[in-house]
Amino acid sequence: MKNSRLTHLLFLLLSTSPLFAQRTLLHCGSLLDGVGSDLQREVTVVVEGNKIAAVQKGYTRPTGSDRVVDLKTKTVLPGLIDMHVHLEFETRRGGAVDNFTQNVPDVAFLAARHARTTLLAGFTTVRDLGGTGVNVALRNAVNRGLVEGPRILTSGKSIATTGGHADPTNGYRRDLMGDPGPKEGVINGPEDARKAVRQRYKEGADLIKITATGGVLSNAKDGSGPQFTEEEVRAVVEAAKDYGFAVAAHAHGAEGMKRAIRAGVTTIEHGTFMDDEAIALFKKHGTYFVPTIIAGKTVADSARIFGYYPALVTPKALAIGPKIQDTFAKAYKAGVKISFGTDAGVFVHGYNAKEFEYMVEAGMPPLEAIRSATTVNAELLGMKAQIGSIEAGKLADLIAVDQNPIQNIKTLQQVRFVMKDGKIYKE
Repeated sequence: MKNSRLTHLLFLLLSTSPLFAQRTLLHCGSLLDGVGSDLQREVTVVVEGNKIAAVQKGYTRPTGSDRVVDLKTKTVLPGLIDMHVHLEFETRRGGAVDNFTQNVPDVAFLAARHARTTLLAGFTTVRDLGGTGVNVALRNAVNRGLVEGPRILTSGKSIATTGGHADPTNGYRRDLMGDPGPKEGVINGPEDARKAVRQRYKEGADLIKITATGGVLSNAKDGSGPQFTEEEVRAVVEAAKDYGFAVAAHAHGAEGMKRAIRAGVTTIEHGTFMDDEAIALFKKHGTYFVPTIIAGKTVADSARIFGYYPALVTPKALAIGPKIQDTFAKAYKAGVKISFGTDAGVFVHGYNAKEFEYMVEAGMPPLEAIRSATTVNAELLGMKAQIGSIEAGKLADLIAVDQNPIQNIKTLQQVRFVMKDGKIYKE
């Protein structure tokens, strides 16, 4: 009896060890691996646990307990990476009242739904650039397997100046405004800036987001003027560096983005009124541009619906939104480094891949657009060794679509298969 128990225990230990784990064989009709420029035909991606074990020519025959996933009529490519989403929020008519009617659990349940929608749309990694702090808890819940969603890196609460874009009390009644400070993400001066960064670190953020200029959807008049001094941005960047944070800067107006670039931010989000001097600074400092074209188009369309936005927001949406695609075209042709990002939440979650269509429409070749959402973003996140391409040893983040996206970029808007961390979420 004792030997029988020992034998059974040994069997259980061996059968659950990595050496005896079930393999998944993805039989891919076509493969765009994120490394080469050409599609590979009839390829097998071997997945063991949460990693890619091998990429093999031909359709590998299964042995033992291997699971086979038939993607012979599909094109397989790396999981997509969106560098600008807001999972806590989704646009709707009259949504400005949500701050007064939603409790934290309400926000959390909505965010979980948006996270799952994003994952099923083929985005296996995202950067969440600003919310209430629920985004930090959401990241943790996804990591623990409590909810389904993409791999999340989040800034937690964005950092603004008093009255600036991301001041959480903009548009409030005066007796409700109070005087929010660094804890709430509102700073005035370098010391406040450092304290706000440290607060984000304390709360568990992965990066820092500042609002260097006015914005479209904040209930305030200015949509593009600079709202940080260069000294304040520099203090944010210096403190962020101490804690291992990259800094993303929302910026529509040229002066604000120039201050941010000179101060050392990693990315500029939106960049609507970028001028030639700003373009030169992008190239000099190696700063990445995250264009969010779909957000610009969406807010302009929504602003034409009576009552969709508060009165202060509508003219900003109509003026700023339509310009982003032309700015992107100018920046791309000038050689500015492009990072794929959408501002999902400003539009309905799950339509992130529409951005590819707008990028190609503005002059970027489809392969470059895809790389901006795979290898480029993986490198920018410091995760090039883990994600962004389909290679042995990397995390098994893969998606599949019906057609060759190099020939028809719109096919990325209809993702048929999603695997993240070796687990299939959509088949």
